[in-house]
Amino acid sequence: MCVNNRKIIIPGGAGLVGQNLLVQLKEKGYTNITVIDKHHENIKILKQTFPDVEVIEADLAEKGDWEYIFNDADVVVMLQAQIGAKQEEPFIRNNVISTKNILNVIGECKNTPYLVHISSSVLESVADDFYTNSKKEQEEIVLASGIENVVLRPTLMFGWFDRKHLGWLSRFMQKIPIFPIPGHGRYLRQPLYVKDFCNIIIACIEKRVVGEVYNISGLDKVDYIDIIREIKQAVKAKTLILSIPYWMFFALIKIWSVFDSDPPFTTNQLEALVLPDVFETIDWPTIFDVSSTPFSQAIDETFNDKIYSHIKLDF
Repeated sequence: MCVNNRKIIIPGGAGLVGQNLLVQLKEKGYTNITVIDKHHENIKILKQTFPDVEVIEADLAEKGDWEYIFNDADVVVMLQAQIGAKQEEPFIRNNVISTKNILNVIGECKNTPYLVHISSSVLESVADDFYTNSKKEQEEIVLASGIENVVLRPTLMFGWFDRKHLGWLSRFMQKIPIFPIPGHGRYLRQPLYVKDFCNIIIACIEKRVVGEVYNISGLDKVDYIDIIREIKQAVKAKTLILSIPYWMFFALIKIWSVFDSDPPFTTNQLEALVLPDVFETIDWPTIFDVSSTPFSQAIDETFNDKIYSHIKLDF
């Protein structure tokens, strides 16, 4: 393994993709990495897991001392994103304002760093919600910036450090005797293994891919109910999987949100789950020279790895 001192800055790097990206970068010999994030609890986890990575705790929607760190950056992997919230303001701050601030700082650097922007497959969906609309605006800002960049639009991701999505589902099903499924559960998904996605990001860095927008979907198309069954098998849960009417599931989430200010699953996400979205599938293994991990193997690695499977990020 060769040591690579190229300076990489990862805004929003304390989340799911960021911490998985650190694993893959370090395995490939990258040593000069700085993460900027505002989530205190996840930063603590990152420091414990990756003690040699520089971490700056800062709100990127606010001007601050974090700006100086970009001066000699070679690469910026922009990951900061608001995924779930009941109000619009967090999406605007964390998806739009933070992006404008970062791009302004990058644009003033003597040597402008290369930008890998992580967008979302929702831009190709029929969804109309705070997340989708703010991510659309975010991507438009990046593409209009004049900074050399590549845009990656991943579908729903899963893997180590998962605090929401499949990680939350796995923990939930181990606590309850009955696991509810909305309606028939035959909602086609294209889940993307985050380790594969991180290797695509690294391929972009090493090839310096510029001026392209790629829709990165999981190559295995799996119904939601079958995803739940795979997780149940991997974690050896005893719960009974039970289909319930959609309206009842919606009502349960609505009641939950009254008692939880940051619920792990919202009615907007439920509505998005049942939409008949099928995303473009490109031959990303060939384009980026990255192997695709079969879904069942990826699920097993996610929940049964001896080093990283037990590490759970905070909501």
